[in-house]
Amino acid sequence: MKKGGYLEISFGWLFALIVGAFILFLAVYFATSIINQGQQEQDAQTGKNIGILLNPLEIGFQDAISPSILDFPSETRIYASCTESGDFGTQYIKISQKSFGKWTDTNIKVPFQNKYIFSEIPVEEKEFMVFSKPFEMPFKIADLIYILPLDKKYCFKDSPEDIEYEISYLSKGNLFYENCTESMIDICFSSDNCDVNVEYNKGAYGEEGNGYVQKEDSKLYFEGDALMYAAIFSDVDSYECNLIRLNKRIEKLANLYNSKADFISGKCDTNLKSDLSLLASSARTFRDSSDLTILKLISDEVKNKNEDNIKCRLW
Repeated sequence: MKKGGYLEISFGWLFALIVGAFILFLAVYFATSIINQGQQEQDAQTGKNIGILLNPLEIGFQDAISPSILDFPSETRIYASCTESGDFGTQYIKISQKSFGKWTDTNIKVPFQNKYIFSEIPVEEKEFMVFSKPFEMPFKIADLIYILPLDKKYCFKDSPEDIEYEISYLSKGNLFYENCTESMIDICFSSDNCDVNVEYNKGAYGEEGNGYVQKEDSKLYFEGDALMYAAIFSDVDSYECNLIRLNKRIEKLANLYNSKADFISGKCDTNLKSDLSLLASSARTFRDSSDLTILKLISDEVKNKNEDNIKCRLW
């Protein structure tokens, strides 16, 4: 009798433990699901907020906007990817944040058609330095936005004097051109054995330079300092993708200025219609950064003709 009672009690306790464990599992599962869902919504909202915070960096015609700091409450990864499809392509921002020692996993990407962000993918930190520079070809196309982790330090070795001056203006304690240390990321302008190597040809008559940025096996060509910074700080694929997006914008703007030339043709002749058509065509067939040289030549011709025609300038 005692033996039977003992077995019956043990079975009851075992059954209770199994049911209790199952209930506990369900409680943890649903709680985790709710937390994850809430974190995904928070990551998506953070992505939207970043887009809003970047808006002040897209105003005016300044050479460079004074850098700002993006500060997050926890370690954050920013994925700034892009696609080429559509009239202007799309810039996406995806956020992942560290929660309870683990990175959140979300596929929510917030789209922007008027943003051009250049950074590594992902760029990871709690604090980020953000600045922008206007890109013109030959008229204002867009403001290029750069996102850098504040804890990474970059050394611009043997950079041109104009670049050194701008670095001193932009730095938040993470950009240097002198007093560099071994722990910094070397960006070299006169050698080819650094983390990033820049072939920089100074422009004539005080214009910004051109050349290419060597990253491992990739050469990212640039025209002007805005694209130079983009090539230095950007992921290779994102750089080429955003260049195609920028050329979609060049094409549309060139066609708009061509329409404006038609509109004012009764009062004066801009002498730019064929050149603007050629610029739009070159932008439409743009393939990658190696096509920038021919695009710049056409752009310079358009710019010079517009500036010479004082009475009928289009911009």
